Amino acid sequence: MNMRKLREIAGYVLGGLMFVLLIPTVMWLVSGRPGFLAAPIWRMVVALILSLVGLSLSVWSIVYMRRKGDGNPMDAFGHEVAPRTKHLMTEGPYRLSRNPMLSGSFIYYAGVCIWLWTWQALLVFVAFIAIMMLQVFSEEKRLRKDFGEEYEAYCRRTGRFWP
Repeated sequence: MNMRKLREIAGYVLGGLMFVLLIPTVMWLVSGRPGFLAAPIWRMVVALILSLVGLSLSVWSIVYMRRKGDGNPMDAFGHEVAPRTKHLMTEGPYRLSRNPMLSGSFIYYAGVCIWLWTWQALLVFVAFIAIMMLQVFSEEKRLRKDFGEEYEAYCRRTGRFWP
């Protein structure tokens, strides 16, 4: 296996661990480590639905980007984590928003916040949003450079996070 392929796999694994496990674990820890079944049933149901919808949107986005864009869905603040996409994605989940992977993450973390129901978890979520906004602005700058008017037209018809 070549180094490029190893880097790509490492990028997906590290990204998955961070987004799916690390951030919710931090939310849980700062919330006082509540029991997994401590929330009222309505909160657990809403949290589960939001989490599944969010994770599904994120995974769909990553798979679509890999298959149709022939690359990775994100850089890390201007640094290539895995091979960048070669095509601007405007179909599939990318017709719903310009950042469906992050939209899915936001929905997932909203579910985690509803399950935990603490201001501490909400604070971690808000900090994540702030950091990701910096990432999005950096990525948008690169996309404008890489795709020019095609990206500008896409921005005019598609919301940053929501349709």
